[in-house]
Amino acid sequence: MPRSDEAPFNTLIQRCQSDWEAYCQHDFIRQLGAGTLSPEAFRYYLRQDYLFLIHFARAWGLAVYKSRDIIELRHGLDSLKTIVDLEMDLHVSYCAQWGISENELSQLPEARETLAYTRYVLDAGHRGDLLDLHVALAPCLVGYADIARWLVAQPFTVRGVANPYEAWIQMYISPEFQSAAQAERDWLNQKLAGQTPERLDALTVTFRDATRLEADFWQMGLSAGGPGGLNLNDNQPG
Repeated sequence: MPRSDEAPFNTLIQRCQSDWEAYCQHDFIRQLGAGTLSPEAFRYYLRQDYLFLIHFARAWGLAVYKSRDIIELRHGLDSLKTIVDLEMDLHVSYCAQWGISENELSQLPEARETLAYTRYVLDAGHRGDLLDLHVALAPCLVGYADIARWLVAQPFTVRGVANPYEAWIQMYISPEFQSAAQAERDWLNQKLAGQTPERLDALTVTFRDATRLEADFWQMGLSAGGPGGLNLNDNQPG
């Protein structure tokens, strides 16, 4: 058995290390962990993340179509149903806690960063195979799990009621989400093993591009929040 840092998926991360760190340790994430993130930055992110989830579901629908056997088909269908039947409702409820109504969410225009990221993932799936699609999706599912683990290990991270973003941290550090992310890592490690150097080079480009677009998604929220808004007393839902 190879060491965990020699696993094929970790090879992709190592090839894109600077981009991966820029994404996982973005200022948006650092401020969220410290509880100093502008509430408007977070609300803007939540609004656009709702739109992202819709396209994320479409991508898993594409994964169903791209499946070659019943195991892959069930994997894609389970992920699709989880997003549509569970995650969307949870996200709408969480947005409501931040004063964002479901009606508002249904009428949102897509930001350019949302358009760029979601269409890139769908295009990767359309022009490639199931592995191309999973690699394009990996920065989201696997990345959020890595981000949550990194955050809770940082001395600047504030936990509990003192941090208005504690529920977000709890969501992604939860055993359920971490388990789902690990299952995706395992799938990727299995499918990436034995790929030719040329194929890995192409997949690295996809992974790097998707990672950069994820970082742009954080920056979108941070920029929307403006230069101020770092007073903890203002950082309350609603």
